[in-house]
Amino acid sequence: MRQLSDAEVRASFVNCSKGEAKRIDLPRDLAERPWEDLDFLGWRDPGAPDRGYVVTEQAGRLVGIALRAAPSAARGFTSRGMCSLCLTVHSSGGVSLMTARRTGEAGRLGNTVGLYLCADLACSLYIRGKRHSKAAQGLDETLSVEDKITRAEANLTAFLTKITA
Repeated sequence: MRQLSDAEVRASFVNCSKGEAKRIDLPRDLAERPWEDLDFLGWRDPGAPDRGYVVTEQAGRLVGIALRAAPSAARGFTSRGMCSLCLTVHSSGGVSLMTARRTGEAGRLGNTVGLYLCADLACSLYIRGKRHSKAAQGLDETLSVEDKITRAEANLTAFLTKITA
């Protein structure tokens, strides 16, 4: 993924208002992120632990989504299991059920879509072996890194399609 500016990130959000997007706490280290290793930009808001954000490129344009952690995840009691995006196995606390408000009328009616995600939203780094999960030690997957990236991108696209449909 290419390096993004604050303005590009804020303008990308599709499931919140422009005012809400203006108030999002962007990562302080945005310029220092390992952009060459990211398939999408993901972060949790340290000031509001129940909030997370993902920005990715889809069909040549940036798409950002605001996420909310399920109440148990916001209190620190996250599920143990596997991320539905990158399929990384985590021990307790490493996976969170995150929901995104749908776009359009469905979102205005309060409809959401949920997915179990790496709690730190660092799927790209787990795929590339730059970050490790203790629960995944000893588990070997035969897919190449490129195939894992393709799979995660397809899973993210499917999630975004449900949000924007």
